[in-house]
Amino acid sequence: MTMTLSADIGGTFTDVVLETPAGLTSTKVLTTYAAPEDAILQGMDQVCARAGVAPDQITRLIHGTTLATNALIERRGARTALVTTQGFRDVIEMRTESRFEQYELNLTLPLPLVARDARFTLPERMAADGSVLTALDLGALADLMPHLAGFESVAVGFLHSYVNPAHERAVGAAIAAAHPGISVSLSSDVSPQMREYERFNTTCANAYVRPLMASYLLRLRERLAGRGMAGPVFLIHSGGGIMSLDDAARYPVRLVESGPAGGAIFAADIARRHGLTRVLSFDMGGTTAKICLIKDYTPRTARVFEVARSWRFKKGSGMPISIPVIDMVEIGAGGGSLAHVDGLGRITVGPESAGSEPGPAAYGRGGLRPAVTDADLVLGRLDPGAFAGGTIALDVAAARAALDAAVGGPLGVDARTAAAGVSEMVDEAMANAARVHAVENGEDLGGYTMIAFGGAAPLHAARLCEKLGITRLLVPQGAGVGSAIGFLRAPFAFEATRSVVARVLELTARGIAAVLADLGAEASAFVRACDTVAPIETRARAFMRYKGQGWEIPVAMVAGMDGAALAAAFDRDYAAMFGRTVPGGVVEVTVWSVLATTPAPVAAPLPPAPSGAEPLPAAPTRPLFDPGSQEQHDALILHRDALPVGAVLAGPAILTEDETTIILPRGFSARRLTDGTIDCQRGAM
Repeated sequence: MTMTLSADIGGTFTDVVLETPAGLTSTKVLTTYAAPEDAILQGMDQVCARAGVAPDQITRLIHGTTLATNALIERRGARTALVTTQGFRDVIEMRTESRFEQYELNLTLPLPLVARDARFTLPERMAADGSVLTALDLGALADLMPHLAGFESVAVGFLHSYVNPAHERAVGAAIAAAHPGISVSLSSDVSPQMREYERFNTTCANAYVRPLMASYLLRLRERLAGRGMAGPVFLIHSGGGIMSLDDAARYPVRLVESGPAGGAIFAADIARRHGLTRVLSFDMGGTTAKICLIKDYTPRTARVFEVARSWRFKKGSGMPISIPVIDMVEIGAGGGSLAHVDGLGRITVGPESAGSEPGPAAYGRGGLRPAVTDADLVLGRLDPGAFAGGTIALDVAAARAALDAAVGGPLGVDARTAAAGVSEMVDEAMANAARVHAVENGEDLGGYTMIAFGGAAPLHAARLCEKLGITRLLVPQGAGVGSAIGFLRAPFAFEATRSVVARVLELTARGIAAVLADLGAEASAFVRACDTVAPIETRARAFMRYKGQGWEIPVAMVAGMDGAALAAAFDRDYAAMFGRTVPGGVVEVTVWSVLATTPAPVAAPLPPAPSGAEPLPAAPTRPLFDPGSQEQHDALILHRDALPVGAVLAGPAILTEDETTIILPRGFSARRLTDGTIDCQRGAM
């Protein structure tokens, strides 16, 4: 009998879900920064007690975490060195020629992870075709070894090693022999793709967080075993699949965005169950908000993304990570995001967050600055006695005082008006992020359905729908712990990539098949490392462009393709994205990719709704501020489970549950579907 525990460590809350044959049991506990595994163990104890299950009955744990991301953002990683090709010492500092803010004269670029005095070079050089231009200088390699003493981790990145990794492997073996305690990351293993800056930076990021993450993951496994949970521990990676703990410890950069990836998988599963082919996934927790486009039940993916952007929405202002990832936009807008008035008299919210220590002012844990949760409380959206299932009592007076001091006082308005301003600013920031993300991907959000989850998203989702012109909103069962439930729905999967640059019309079907076979074997080996006996499916893509262009588009491949068929597929996808092709342009492939995955679950059809819905039960009301009309109205308060299946509820209304609250503004209607999902629509149903 399979019993799976999933745990999602966020910046404010750690969500834990236990799946047994009887169903799901979930809880939210505050994240414990000093020892993140403490929150997992605390949550495990709670869900096991509720489900009547002993920890030794749990057969496996699936885990997602923001620890790697936070270590990169906060610069709390290992003391790391970089060894690279002579003449390329400063690649990670020079970045690219792009200026993310063209007219800013005092542009400040993010500092590289590895300082210049920790970057070393060796005489060696590979050509773009993999031939050796300059042999590795073994004398210089021996001279380098003493300089690496004292470092915890070393990144090795040589020119064109994605084609021929021989020099990198020789240097890695030499470092391991001379310094057995040093962690070594090779770019040909971490990110075997063209473009030195992105590849070197990704390898540095892997090396930077590897000792921290390896220590944490091994400690977690030991402490779980000490509680009797001896089953395997798996990790969700940024591409939305499951990988083994040992592989995660070797390639922790793959864990960046692992928690948000679980949320996208959760939304894709809901979309599949409801037959929705165009979905906007909206995940808002305590620290960040994440927005993802899902088409045909599949989240959009990318090869490169950025963390720690210094300018909101500005590509190029952050740290590029070149790995397969679910493509989403993430901004510092969560329940714990702090608000203040800037020098121009504007309300500004985030990206700084109160987190769980001390948390928003209303938590009563020492926080004095107002957060979005404080604004939601003052606006009547939260019940101060029932927050987080009643485990955290909220102090309304403390929330008002914080809003008065930081926002209301400087602007000369009362606490409620200040709270409304904070809420509108954070909602507009999230709506703007969604607009930008849609435009960048050539999508019109008008025909999309929003799926909202995370502890804070159902509080703000309806207002976002109004701003974005979206008419339908779904809040699934278990929305408050959606990412953790998504872990339970994720397949065992791994995507292998490799740069082999070639003109498309020069490719043969046999040559293409050989490249894809190698990548398929590599990706499948990672999946089999999870001890799964399930069948493995593979899906191939080529990243293609017109020769001379700066970036590529992904093109799905089918078995037996030759160069001509691949060129035709590129023309079709290019025209769909940009409206036209480039006559006479030379088409080339830069990166090949194969995803190995266990089969996606088959969505069970929804049971039919009952012919006649039960009447709504009698329920109390409380004042709720409506941002659309800027007025306060009495809203019906109803527990989510008390809403009969098929019954229609007209806003304004508040649907409560232990892990989140759904706000239904005036002008919206909601119906509970047979799977427990709350279907909200603008206008009458």
